Amino acid sequence: RYNFSIISGTSSETIRQKKPDLHQNHPNPFNPVTSISFDIYNDSRVRLVIYDMLGREVMRLVNDEFKTAGSYSYDFNASDLSSGIYFYRLVVSPSNSMESGVFRDIKRMVLIK
Repeated sequence: RYNFSIISGTSSETIRQKKPDLHQNHPNPFNPVTSISFDIYNDSRVRLVIYDMLGREVMRLVNDEFKTAGSYSYDFNASDLSSGIYFYRLVVSPSNSMESGVFRDIKRMVLIK
C-alpha cells in the first residue's frame, strides 16, 4: 500500500492579495514641484495628504475618493511653502465593507528653495 495525498489549488502567491504600494516622490529633494505615485490592486477609497514637520496638514491631494485598481500619480506644487522636510501619507480603505484592513504608509520628502 502507498500513502499519498493530493494537493490541489493555487499557489500562495496567487491567493495572497497585493498590498497597495506608495512610491518615493520624484524628484527628491525637489523645487518646487514633485510627483507622488502609488499603486492599488483593488477598488478602494483613497486619501493622500501632505504634512509638515509638526504634523499639520498642508494639502490633500486625494480626499477619500473612490479609485479603481491601478497606478496613480499626482503632482505636488510647493511654491507657497518654505524649505524643509514634509511627509505624505497614503490611506487606502477597502471599498467593500466585507473586506478587512486599512493600508497606511508614509514617506518623507525634502523641499529645497
